Amino acid sequence: MSTVTLALRSRTFRSLRRHHNYRLFFAGQVVSLAGSWMQNVALAWLVLSLSRSPLAVAALLFCRFAPYTALGLFAGSIVDRLDTRRLVLVTQLAAMLVSAGLAAVTLTGTATLPVVLALAALGGVTLVLDAPGRQTLTFQMVGPRELPNAVALNSGLLNASRVIGPALAGVLIASAGTGVCFVVNTASFLAVLAALLLMREDELYRIDRGPAVTVLAGTREGLRFAWRQREIRAVLATVAVVGLVGLNFNTLVPLLASDTLHVDARTFGLLSAAFGLGALAGALAAATLRRASWRAFAGGLIGFSLLLLALAPVQRAWLAGVLLVGVGFSFTLFAANANALVQLAAPDRLRGRLIALYLFAFVGLAPIGSLLSGLLVEAGGTALALSIAGATGLAALAAASRMRAGPAAPRP
Repeated sequence: MSTVTLALRSRTFRSLRRHHNYRLFFAGQVVSLAGSWMQNVALAWLVLSLSRSPLAVAALLFCRFAPYTALGLFAGSIVDRLDTRRLVLVTQLAAMLVSAGLAAVTLTGTATLPVVLALAALGGVTLVLDAPGRQTLTFQMVGPRELPNAVALNSGLLNASRVIGPALAGVLIASAGTGVCFVVNTASFLAVLAALLLMREDELYRIDRGPAVTVLAGTREGLRFAWRQREIRAVLATVAVVGLVGLNFNTLVPLLASDTLHVDARTFGLLSAAFGLGALAGALAAATLRRASWRAFAGGLIGFSLLLLALAPVQRAWLAGVLLVGVGFSFTLFAANANALVQLAAPDRLRGRLIALYLFAFVGLAPIGSLLSGLLVEAGGTALALSIAGATGLAALAAASRMRAGPAAPRP
């Protein structure tokens, strides 16, 4: 094995080697995230089977992410005031109960579109505090030096789950129905709950939380900080635009599979897994980098946007799968660097708020984006939606590059 290969391997997995708590958390997430992606695929397919409507799939994403749209900006101020490990324990337990509810209504034959959408919305409520809580906990587990590596490894794990979870979901849906996927996901939460309970609290990095402030005052402070930092302002603005138009894969991939490519649940699962395979490779590539950078952020977005434009006219499932591998690679390179750039710019007392702003840009606009994608598919098919997403990503990066190079923002 060459010296270069050994060095790359050493850099790629350094957070796992050095931090006991992160190893526990990572192991729990290996199980839990695979179940979560099985549930994502099963939910989309269940809604399609109940409605046969592109807008219903878009409504599913709206219900899942609307709570973050309404409350996500304020979540960081709350996270900055709480014990992060205990917070994540509570939110993961709540998500487990939602999954159990989905399993119950599906297996008993009482699932209707309103019931499924209501349970999806409850799951979205848990995400409001869970998402910034898990990101802040990552910093506490590994500290600032290892943070870019841990963020990339988290992305790798998430996207490895995109490979395993959707592929298994496709097989299970075809053979046993969607309800079994919800049962498996419910059980998978036990792994992450056990990991959180077994952590060594004395090994968590302490955060200087600063003086207590109200939620509104804390949110304003986080917004002011982000606005004054030119690069962070450019990153967040780009992520917001791309999140609104280009990241609606939970809407577009099911519609690409059912309405454009006319394939079954098994092939739909494989298409979702192809995206995850590419995203896993992109995350591992990001983990080998010594630090997060604007160059890697921009390169990922350029590749992502160009490949969406290439995917738009495709009518063959195998070619769509190949392109989705590249889309996944570029997407993760873009997202991992965006996440790390924002977190590393944040002082301890504002870390939860900056993470919440990033997640609001990334997730909070998804309900509007999912409805927009549904309307575009209704108007011109997935080709129109993918073309607009790709073109918008390139335009957003050009504007953000000018913003980053220009004069500092005036004080609000």
